[in-house]
Amino acid sequence: MTSTPAASPEPRFQALREGMSRLFTSEVLVYVGKRLLQGALTLLLASALSFFIIQLAPGNYLDTLRQDPRITPDTLEAFQRQFGLDKPAWQQYLLWLRNIVTRGDFGVSFIYSQRSVASLIWERIPATLLLSVTSIVVTWAIAIPLGILGAVKQDKSIDRIVRVLSYIGQGFPTLITGLLLLFLAQLLSPLFPVGGMTSINYQDLTPLGKLLDIAWHMILPTIALSITGFAGLQRITRGQLLDVLRQDYIQTARAKGLPENRVIYVHALRNAVNPLITLLGFEFANLLSGSFITENFFNWPGLGRLILQAVTAQDLYLVMASLMMGAVLLIVGNLLADLLLKVVDPRIKLTDIN
Repeated sequence: MTSTPAASPEPRFQALREGMSRLFTSEVLVYVGKRLLQGALTLLLASALSFFIIQLAPGNYLDTLRQDPRITPDTLEAFQRQFGLDKPAWQQYLLWLRNIVTRGDFGVSFIYSQRSVASLIWERIPATLLLSVTSIVVTWAIAIPLGILGAVKQDKSIDRIVRVLSYIGQGFPTLITGLLLLFLAQLLSPLFPVGGMTSINYQDLTPLGKLLDIAWHMILPTIALSITGFAGLQRITRGQLLDVLRQDYIQTARAKGLPENRVIYVHALRNAVNPLITLLGFEFANLLSGSFITENFFNWPGLGRLILQAVTAQDLYLVMASLMMGAVLLIVGNLLADLLLKVVDPRIKLTDIN
């Protein structure tokens, strides 16, 4: 009995390997190195500009302490020396920058008992990432199929309904959506939690119960974050796919008798996906900042509330660390988007991307 030869790898796995191999060519390595150098310069300029703009605001954190009669002038002077607020702005900036480069120290928080800024941010990042990533997954999982459906069923009833929903969604910014959902939660209480990340009895729950409890608290914040993003992404997907479906090569593919699903999902969608990948890069950059309003509305223990408190109290180093983190994510997000474009469309030359 002769053994049958092993089946050849499926085309999609071959395409994946080819795409990954394109990430390690000399062109890509040179491009990544160039972008990282540009990113470092951008961070340096952005940090200096942000630092001095913050310094233009009247007063500083110690002005709040001066209103407390229990704090003596000697204590205020000691705080001023400790935080470096007695030095000129340019000296404060150089000292802060030197500590980052040499020790990875972003300074201490004024309002959080002089805790390390890095420890405060790392403590809040998981909650913000959980909410933001979930929102992106939900948005793309709904918007992409509806965008494809709208393009395939152009001007039919389902397309009109989806377009109306997208127009309504774009007309409700996160600020308004969050307020409406809070009002809805109060009306339907206790069906939906009004705020927070966990229930009072969270510690007494089983591991599965804890997971479900967090998921229950995430429903309304995720909806608030997803509505506006869904509306824009659905319209972009529909528009891009319609443009591709009108191209001559799509008509040729149909004339050859290819199945309609293959024409749409293999030939058309693959060429319509480039703008969506670029958009995904910006979505990555907004992971930490996109949930700013929602976190404050729903009392979500993430970076949004932390940064708002820091700005209100003029907590200089905490504000600077959050701004730099956002800038890093923007640079990394754009770089990842460019590399994904190269994987999806080998015709793209990285040197032609600005």
